[in-house]
Amino acid sequence: MIAAKPLREFLKYASLSVLGMIAISCYILADTFFVARGLGTNGLAALNLAIPAYNFIHGTGLMLGMGGATKFSIYKSRNDHKSADVLYTNTLYLGAICSVLFMAVGLFLSGRLAVLLGADSAVFAMTSTYLKVLLLFSPAFILNDILLCFVRNDGGPRLSMIATVAGSLTNIVLDYVFIFPCGMGIFGAVLATGVSPVLGILIMLPHALKKSAGFHPVKTGLRAEHIKTDFSLGFPSLLGQVSSGIVMIVFNTIVLRLAGNTGVAAYGVIANISLVVTSVYTGIAQGMQPLVSRAYGEQKPKDAHRFLRYSMILMLILSAAIYLVILIWANPIARIFNSENDTALQQIAVDGLKLYFTSAVFVGFNIVLSMYFTSVERALPAQILSLLRGFILIIPLAFLLAAIWEMTGVWLAFPLTELLVALLGAGLYVFYQRRQNRRTFQK
Repeated sequence: MIAAKPLREFLKYASLSVLGMIAISCYILADTFFVARGLGTNGLAALNLAIPAYNFIHGTGLMLGMGGATKFSIYKSRNDHKSADVLYTNTLYLGAICSVLFMAVGLFLSGRLAVLLGADSAVFAMTSTYLKVLLLFSPAFILNDILLCFVRNDGGPRLSMIATVAGSLTNIVLDYVFIFPCGMGIFGAVLATGVSPVLGILIMLPHALKKSAGFHPVKTGLRAEHIKTDFSLGFPSLLGQVSSGIVMIVFNTIVLRLAGNTGVAAYGVIANISLVVTSVYTGIAQGMQPLVSRAYGEQKPKDAHRFLRYSMILMLILSAAIYLVILIWANPIARIFNSENDTALQQIAVDGLKLYFTSAVFVGFNIVLSMYFTSVERALPAQILSLLRGFILIIPLAFLLAAIWEMTGVWLAFPLTELLVALLGAGLYVFYQRRQNRRTFQK
């Protein structure tokens, strides 16, 4: 009975956060569906080549939001309202600086970026258009991410969820309207995606502006300690998104060589479904984060571990359900995005779905554990896990296994990477727990 209240609180935060993260992932998934239906294989390939830019923008927003909101939860648990306000203001400053940089790339370098990402003459125009408009909307994406994290950690998980779901539904409706009745093509798809976070911001602004909110903008300059906090605690969230973009770039390069634009389109199906699956685990982790950070700030390590245990159990249950669905319905899932009934695309996508998502439980474990380390201000192990997942292991394994088993090797590189990182993560967790227990015993 004692644990009933923490369990209810965890389920509330986790469920609302999962729904919100799924809604965010549906921004791109909706584009994938409608672009596939309206523009065919080339449109799908162009979208897949441009998606890494979204990962970079969203990753930056999450880095600033999660880094700032994690420390905000600790300040709030200690009733240090002045520091919380200065931290929030500095997070907004950093968001504005990053937005200007992204917009400059969109205005002046979208064509070069499209070529760099692998767009050929058949898909260059669509890829360049998508990149330019997406980057110009970066202020909306970044501010939306910052507000989502701060509002959720300020006791507003329901409002954060409502804002993300409303934005996602708006994107889905506008995707259909702009691509089909309006005939706006790829520009319509990215315009719908860019407008959606604006609605989320409008929904959350009343909470952010009210006097009773736990965070307020104040007159202050940029402070080194808060910049460091945002970057160090938020870096794993950035790496999680950026690594997804880099993995897509690497996989697109390998798949383009092995199976051409059809293979890239097939991988686009898998990558977009992966965004949704990953968002489930990110939702669990982000739902856990304010509760663990609060327990950490109040010096209640047993409560922090209890919330981690709840997160891992929920992750295991959902992982089993996710893979079962993909294993049984891989064929109809792939067919949803195969509007031209391309048999080669269908076969590549089905095979890829069944192999790629054997990674599900390892991905979930790594995301939850990394967020736990971040929530208790252990940035280094979280950064190690994120770097291994995003760069150090996945890239060489992708090239190595593709050279040995071609497309099968491409699909297996991801689960093998996540398995190896999960084993290391478990070891790091045991190491830090033993060290903490020794310190407690010595006291």
